[in-house]
Amino acid sequence: MANNDWQEFLFIKGAVFSNGTISSFGNTEKELAYAHTDNIICDLSHLDLLEISGDDALAFLQGQVTNDVKLLSDNHAHYTGYCSPKGRLLALFLAFKFNKKLHLQLNHKLAEPIAKRLKMYVMRSKVHINNISDNTVSVGLSGNDVPQLLSSFFTQIPQHAYETSHTDGATLIRLSGVLPRFEIVGQTEIIKTIWQTLKTSCKPVGKPCWEWLEIQAGIPDIVVTTQEEFVPQMVNLDCLGAINFKKGCYTGQEIVARTHYLGKVKRRTQLAHIATSTPPQAGNDVTNQNNDAVGKVVRSAPAPSGGYDVLAEVRLEALAEGTVFWNNLALQIQPLPYSFDAATH
Repeated sequence: MANNDWQEFLFIKGAVFSNGTISSFGNTEKELAYAHTDNIICDLSHLDLLEISGDDALAFLQGQVTNDVKLLSDNHAHYTGYCSPKGRLLALFLAFKFNKKLHLQLNHKLAEPIAKRLKMYVMRSKVHINNISDNTVSVGLSGNDVPQLLSSFFTQIPQHAYETSHTDGATLIRLSGVLPRFEIVGQTEIIKTIWQTLKTSCKPVGKPCWEWLEIQAGIPDIVVTTQEEFVPQMVNLDCLGAINFKKGCYTGQEIVARTHYLGKVKRRTQLAHIATSTPPQAGNDVTNQNNDAVGKVVRSAPAPSGGYDVLAEVRLEALAEGTVFWNNLALQIQPLPYSFDAATH
């Protein structure tokens, strides 16, 4: 869905559009350098927002997703996976409360088919599922000065990842990251005011910069080409607190639980750099020295220093045996900002 009013506002501000998303505000290379060290603000229209409402909304979602929806509150958000009956991920949601209702944020290209699939399971429950992306705006901010800058609009600035706070018509979510990182979800006019005020202190950047920040934070994504490719632990959802192993049943739960309780996870998503000018694509194979497929690219973005940074799901045995490759180029493995030992129990 498209918020034409918001897109027109950004176009006037110098946004360069490509395939319906903002590729830059004129210079991707400079913007990537800004994302590395400076205060930045980024449109997140490449993500859609599903509103889940009705008397049975909480109980309905609890039976659909990997995390405990009952833990969502006015001051707490979390990631959660949505699986097929075979325990394979169909989507990844950032779940939170906005305007007192439950919301699921996900990749724009998956929003309509996922909403349609969810509606199939509503049956006679009192649940309404609506894509509200045409009248709601999401923006991301990153940088050392961002908490102070946001204090002009929010009386409480979240101090820890996935804490939230609210003002009339807008919700603020603290995200994980090396630099302070936030997302604001709100009504179009409110976000316009925030953007206009912050543009002197924050550099506007395009989608590639936000993708790079997400990759540095170790946050995976599920896209059309990777649906049903991964069990949640393969993309580290347990390390991100996106799986609750104590909640009741949900679609695919048996497979996810079996993976957790019956032995060590054999495939994990790694952060890596690839020295290439060709963009790796989500779903591309990762191979070993014999050119056997041992994993897949999960997420990719241009790096500030050149080349591409990726999240790549790889068989741990293949990593132990030596270098792994994309398109015959070595993946230079980097440390993730979290430990595999930090997985939720």
